[in-house]
Amino acid sequence: MMPRAALWALMFGNLAIGTGVMIVAGVLNELAADLRIAPPLAGQLISAAAIVMAVGAPVAAATTSRLDRRKLLVLSLAWYAAGLFASALANGFSQLLFVRLLTVVSAAIFTPQAAATAALLAPPDGRGRAMAFTFLGWSIASVLGVPAGAALAGAFGWRAAFAAGAALAAGAALAVALTLPPGLRVAPLSLRSWADVARHPLLPRVLAVTVIMASGQFAVFAFIAPYLLWLIGADANGRALALAWIGAFGLIGNLAVARFIDRLGSDRAAHLTLAAMLAGITLMPAGHASVALAAVAMTAWGLGIFGSNSAQQVRLAEIAPPLASASIALNTSAIYLGQAIGTAGGGLVYAHAGVGWLSWFGTALVAAAIAISVCVARRRKKLGPV
Repeated sequence: MMPRAALWALMFGNLAIGTGVMIVAGVLNELAADLRIAPPLAGQLISAAAIVMAVGAPVAAATTSRLDRRKLLVLSLAWYAAGLFASALANGFSQLLFVRLLTVVSAAIFTPQAAATAALLAPPDGRGRAMAFTFLGWSIASVLGVPAGAALAGAFGWRAAFAAGAALAAGAALAVALTLPPGLRVAPLSLRSWADVARHPLLPRVLAVTVIMASGQFAVFAFIAPYLLWLIGADANGRALALAWIGAFGLIGNLAVARFIDRLGSDRAAHLTLAAMLAGITLMPAGHASVALAAVAMTAWGLGIFGSNSAQQVRLAEIAPPLASASIALNTSAIYLGQAIGTAGGGLVYAHAGVGWLSWFGTALVAAAIAISVCVARRRKKLGPV
């Protein structure tokens, strides 16, 4: 039987991590105005941080595997809280960027290690659900954390949003400390683990799906504040409402994945969530003429935005259970690498073609992710257990 309180605490930790990672997108207009920089430059706070997280996740998995999970996860959340608070006090873009890069090392550690820890707490037939449950924190961050941050930024400035994120991370650290049992450790990772992932006939292709789909999402999401201003004229309150709408359906989509993935299979769950994401991003420009159409597009996007990540994590664990610690860490890297690529590419599109072209760039990337995902499923069926 799983320690339910510990799983809830891990989910709460991902809520804090997700809020801190995504908060820049929600407060981009206020942050750029306050620091007197252009929105595409401000967006590179996301891109630069994502590169650190992409590199940091596998390094952390390899170097911390022998550490007690409770100590590791509590310390990572405490560091995150301190970094977000220091960010709120930053003077200028350069200082904020430096502090941000130090802060997100915690995000590189926490999310993949929380998933691996959840698998340790769960019986074999419930590991997929447990791992997907911890990732619900990211969905809830998009429903509550990021919209609340956007509203705080509109009322009190972006620094207040970062300070609130710091308080949330501190609370999560306390929750994990009080509920997670001591003595939990994952299997040590060796260089052979990474080599085995790289040589596997399916795992690198699954990771490629994650990179490309995350690129497509963040080509738009990283600049969601100016995009919503262009699309529906959303002020800070309207932006908070729109982000909450996307996040609410993100939560619904992730709950559906957590509930039905063992019945659907991870391949089908990945395809359905990617298709929803593609439909939403493709339909977004239609919202320029109709708020109702914008709401429909955001609904579809939300249904896929986080469920796809959960499906990918479970997919990796199913394909090669002995390599799950390594492949899940690399999947987190793939998400962050996609964020970096999407934000950098989206910034170029925004700067040279205009904010309205972001959705078309994102559509092309998500469509490519679906094509690769279908090929993975077919090859998996052909190969059988590997």
